[in-house]
Amino acid sequence: MVIFLIMYLITIICILVAVAFVTLLERKILGYIQIRKGPNKVGFIGLLQPFSDGLKLFFKEQTYPYMSNFFIYYMSPIFMLILSFSLWLLLPYVVNVYSFNFGILFFLCCTGMGVYGIMLFGWSSNSKYALLGSLRAMAQTISYEVSMSMLMLCFVIFIFSYNFVDFMIYQSGVWFIFFSFPLFVCWLSSCLAETNRAPFDFAEGESELVSGFNVEYSSGGFAFIFISEYMNIIFMSLLSVIIFFGCDLNSLFFYFKVTLIIFWFIWVRGTLPRFRYDKLMYLSWKVFLPVSLNYFMFFSLILSFMMMNL
Repeated sequence: MVIFLIMYLITIICILVAVAFVTLLERKILGYIQIRKGPNKVGFIGLLQPFSDGLKLFFKEQTYPYMSNFFIYYMSPIFMLILSFSLWLLLPYVVNVYSFNFGILFFLCCTGMGVYGIMLFGWSSNSKYALLGSLRAMAQTISYEVSMSMLMLCFVIFIFSYNFVDFMIYQSGVWFIFFSFPLFVCWLSSCLAETNRAPFDFAEGESELVSGFNVEYSSGGFAFIFISEYMNIIFMSLLSVIIFFGCDLNSLFFYFKVTLIIFWFIWVRGTLPRFRYDKLMYLSWKVFLPVSLNYFMFFSLILSFMMMNL
């Protein structure tokens, strides 16, 4: 139990430092994409900028709407942060400090719960813009999470397990991306929708909803929402590498691949405009779901024939 707590504490500290520097990386890359300078004043080449921003956010005044449901409004960001930390329990440790035999099911439960936090943000602040943002997030979640679950089940067939560590064992010979590239494209698009990132950031559409579900938050509440969002981005990047790119946990190359996918998240934000809202619904129900179902049946048939021949 003591080893578990120490390891999880170290993991949390590392994640928070990673979140700080991913925000800096995003601002730098967006700066270069838009042909301007990113943060470069605070510390050497702007390396201390995330810590400066974090201190500024936590020392600002905490405001709240007079007509809000105060307790739910106050607790929702904490709920989202706890949910994001819970996801990181799934980080596959080979040394078996803690291990989930049903990790994929736990992941689907946690991501499904995420929409409740956004729903509570929007409803409790009693603001029409925030409520519209949360309604969008709920409709969005219903659309893409069905196909996302099917995508993951396609690979459960291969490894005969719900444990993420088994992806390392079964990909020692060949990466799964080589025979499931269409699934990889669908997965990356679903990751963008899952993390509320452009071009699927409908829940916080700045052009029409000011800032959507988090419009009424300031100070620590906004910081918690911000941290949980970036923790989810890093975790989804990690999961993409685990499922498709070999999951070679003992190699530095593994973390380089995670960084590349985080870079891809930022690159998409800097280059693509926001989609029209109904386009994501169309994409999820009429493209992602049929592709994932067809692949699921195809993989099931192949494995059935192999088992019969054995």
